[in-house]
Amino acid sequence: MTERIFNFSAGPAVLPLPVLQEAQRDLLALPTAGMSILEISHRSATFEGILKAAESDLRKLLGVPEDYAVLFLQGGATLQFSMVPMNLAAGGASADYVLSGSWGQSATKEAKKTCAVRVAGSTESENFNRVPGADEISADPKAAYLHYTANETIHGV
Repeated sequence: MTERIFNFSAGPAVLPLPVLQEAQRDLLALPTAGMSILEISHRSATFEGILKAAESDLRKLLGVPEDYAVLFLQGGATLQFSMVPMNLAAGGASADYVLSGSWGQSATKEAKKTCAVRVAGSTESENFNRVPGADEISADPKAAYLHYTANETIHGV
């Protein structure tokens, strides 16, 4: 195939060709390293330099001050679904969840592992064919937060 296809789906999407070409080059051998990023030790000076540059760039881009830690983690949405209640519902606080599809269900499942969860609204009985209306959501004013998934890609709401 000679023509590139543009993917506009909710998940992985198209990257600029120069970015892919640089990644391709560095995948074979990092400049000055003589080997691929996949082959060098995560404890090597080369990798430490890459990590420090990435952190510095991220801090500059997002304005993250030095008194905040930057964590590079894998895990995607499921990890985020766990981290939110761990950080926002600490100390026995509860959290409200609005269910409008599969991602809301996954977020609720993960939150239940670390805090008390209350479903504040749901369209599960209608197979998640719409978002609950404002009049169908009963938020607890004492809840640490209310979780709502704005992009339910699986059910398409």
